Amino acid sequence: MTAKRTPILICLLLTPMVCRAAATGSKPLTTTEYRAELDRLSLATQQLNSSGAPTPDALHHLPQSWHVSVSEKEFDILTEGLQRDVRRYEEDKSAANAIAIRRRLDGMRSEIDGFEKPPADVSASRAELNSILARREFRDVSGPTWLDRLKRRLLDFILRILSHVIQAASIPTVGKTFVYVLMGIALAALLYIAYRSIFRSQELDEVVPRDLPVSAKEWAIWLAEARAAAARSEWRDAIHLAYWAGISFLERQGFWKPDRARTPREYLRLLSAESGHHETLTSLTKTFELAWYAKRDVGEQAFSETLSELEKLGCR
Repeated sequence: MTAKRTPILICLLLTPMVCRAAATGSKPLTTTEYRAELDRLSLATQQLNSSGAPTPDALHHLPQSWHVSVSEKEFDILTEGLQRDVRRYEEDKSAANAIAIRRRLDGMRSEIDGFEKPPADVSASRAELNSILARREFRDVSGPTWLDRLKRRLLDFILRILSHVIQAASIPTVGKTFVYVLMGIALAALLYIAYRSIFRSQELDEVVPRDLPVSAKEWAIWLAEARAAAARSEWRDAIHLAYWAGISFLERQGFWKPDRARTPREYLRLLSAESGHHETLTSLTKTFELAWYAKRDVGEQAFSETLSELEKLGCR
């Protein structure tokens, strides 16, 4: 009895291996054959509508995946999403569900078309990006310095020591006073880092307003704030605000579309060289960059010159 069962058991064990080998050895579809298959299915979907017509057999007998060879590489493109759309249509034969199947097939066609396209040449974009990053306003931008890394390591060390001490606080030899001292040191270090981060972030003010385009605030308001800063002898802030008054004025005049992500140099490039305002905006930009980014010492005279340039623009 056992001898009779043995061949049957061997056949059952070998069957999945044979099937897997056959599937692995199947010839993959070329992109032309894959597109032809998608076109055949797309043609079949033209019968789908809201009249209750039966689903074409081509959509009933979809494989689990298509094995496709593209540029000497082989991929398995699953049909799970397409099968799900077909099942949804069979449950509710509406025009919306029929359109969903067609869009799915169009998307799969677009994906294979896009995969075969040669990669775009980004050398020009990379060169332009490098030129932008080489400007004065990005000169001080860098990753964490050795001092930042040292502070981070020191903080991690304190936190590790603190966690070990708190876990061992139940040991009688470790006094509560020692634990509290370490907790106080860690808390003081955290407060110091938070304090430095807050005040340092205030100095590194954004180039444009955080939430709205520059022209969302009237140029007259920018200018009033600039004059208020000048009254407090805060000349760098005054020139900073006066510059954005000019940008808001030109943006309101329609010289460019509002975009809060632009840098001063990008605003300058948007203004045509033939424009009567180009030379004035160039002078405003230079004064602003020297005062704000280069942190040059500026005073009342620089602010007065900035106001004169704004008057040339028409900010009166």
